[in-house]
Amino acid sequence: MLTLLIAFGSFFGFVLAYHTYGRWLGKKIFNLDSQALVPAEELRDDVDFAPTPRQVIFGHHFTSIAGTGPIVGPAIAVFWGWLPALLWVLLGSIFIGAVHDFGSLVISLRNRGQTVGEIAGRLISRRARLLFLLILFFALTVVLAVFGLVIANIFQWYPETLVSVWISMPLAIGIGYWGYYKKRDLTLPSIIALAVVYVGICIGAYYIHPTLPTLTIGSISMNPVMTWTAILMVYCFIASVLPVWMLLQPRDYINSHQLVVALVLLVSGLMLAAFTGKADLANAAPAYVPMAEASKSMPPIFPFLFITIACGACSGFHCLVSSGTTSKQLANETDAQYVAYGSMLLEGGLAVLVILCCCAGLGMGIFAKDANGVLTAVVSADNTALLGEAAWRTRYPSEGGFRPLRDGVAAFVDGGANFLAMLGIPLAMGIAIVATLVACFAATTLDTATRLQRYVIQEIGSTVNIKPLTNMYVATGVAVGLAFAIACIPGPAGPGSGGLILWPLFGAINQLLAGLAFMVIAFHLWRRNKPIFFVVLPMLFMLAMPALAMTWQMFHPETGWWVKGDYLLFGIGAVIMTLQVWMVIEGLLLWPKAHGVLEEKLPPLPIKAMPASAS
Repeated sequence: MLTLLIAFGSFFGFVLAYHTYGRWLGKKIFNLDSQALVPAEELRDDVDFAPTPRQVIFGHHFTSIAGTGPIVGPAIAVFWGWLPALLWVLLGSIFIGAVHDFGSLVISLRNRGQTVGEIAGRLISRRARLLFLLILFFALTVVLAVFGLVIANIFQWYPETLVSVWISMPLAIGIGYWGYYKKRDLTLPSIIALAVVYVGICIGAYYIHPTLPTLTIGSISMNPVMTWTAILMVYCFIASVLPVWMLLQPRDYINSHQLVVALVLLVSGLMLAAFTGKADLANAAPAYVPMAEASKSMPPIFPFLFITIACGACSGFHCLVSSGTTSKQLANETDAQYVAYGSMLLEGGLAVLVILCCCAGLGMGIFAKDANGVLTAVVSADNTALLGEAAWRTRYPSEGGFRPLRDGVAAFVDGGANFLAMLGIPLAMGIAIVATLVACFAATTLDTATRLQRYVIQEIGSTVNIKPLTNMYVATGVAVGLAFAIACIPGPAGPGSGGLILWPLFGAINQLLAGLAFMVIAFHLWRRNKPIFFVVLPMLFMLAMPALAMTWQMFHPETGWWVKGDYLLFGIGAVIMTLQVWMVIEGLLLWPKAHGVLEEKLPPLPIKAMPASAS
């Protein structure tokens, strides 16, 4: 019953927070105005700026911020026990993450859809703008390299996901054409597309398991993971330069429906498993793992819990989505609470469900494929099924050897499939549904991140006067080319495996970005004599936790990057820390002078950039 109590208590808390704290922010702090001119109308070009119905933009925003973050992060963090992970998700998403996303979207709406980095230049200083853009550039480079490898590995681990993931691309283009050119309602086409995706899941689960061989081109050898990464980068290039209505919006719309279906199935299975006593959180996994035990495989829970779970509690990447793509598509300013605050709370709900899958669900048993590819239950030495904490320990071994990415994803897939099995869904189909959910979410983050990186590179090119970088195609080529080069770093398992050494960097850089975004939001409010206490405390927290974690990773006497000779990680970490400290100093110097003093207004738009109705 504890499993059910946590699930419903969490969802009730999120709904309550939306209608109380979220409404207070929207009405009393940000003063949302339904009559305000939004960037999607003011700068409409139907490529990046395009007014979009709020249910469609909600689907795009949610699937873009979610990705694998609220799945992989909590799935790894429960190694320290399910209680710390649950508390951070609940409190973090309501009081930190949702405020961060909401504030980033609003200030971008009030600044013609500019990114948080651009806005920092006017709110703080021109140097702050360049510093922020450089931090964004490093952060997005790591995101593209790591998430490309994550998806490629998921394709390799779960080939049953391939048909459904790739079939959604032409479906999305068809829906985009139907909605944009035909001006038709998207309800029926999206339902049909969702049905086709589930047919693809069935085909992948039972009939087609495509795999790629190792390719050799001259002296260059590419294993399947690297081949998939290359294919994904080509896709990202195309998706980044196409109009948002053609692929980005409709694919995210389809994925949002897929998520709703998967969530309904998982919650229904969870309820049935809890009522029948088969899902028992109290006996399936420890609420807290002592530090001495956890340290054999993981760093200390403080501060690493707060950078391991990012999406689902608070993630700096979200400020890029809010101010990079969503603000350019929102059709009405009052939709900001629904899209930004609401999406973050839904992501918190997903993270809670992941925690329950990786603990209570995993305790219902684990499975593996035999030599013939048939799923069989893993049993103990006496030939009895592994259940409860014994099953959980197979994915989270206390003696060491925990593989965070692979074991975390496998824990969620196994636990989720167990919940779906309670509804009579065959295990193979359940695994395919949950694995496809992971892969589709990761893909939405990847192509959104590519478009965001294109914006950042174009802004850097404009700032430092490197004209070629301001070109859409050149900037996109630099983004995907650099990400692929980093992903190709050789490691113990061949090309590509070394790229995953950047994984420890992702969490710290991502959360440092959230702290800096909070600083920009704080300056926006401070200049307008608005309350800032609810922003300053999260800002300090999100600056301190990742800085402590990065310092530990760089200088730990036994496992630090400098001691181990991981000079790539150490160098990137040192650059990021330097940029962060510099930007904080810029903010501190200006803070006393900024109170009540509005920033310089944006220059008037050139006539050619104004909408036709205004000319």
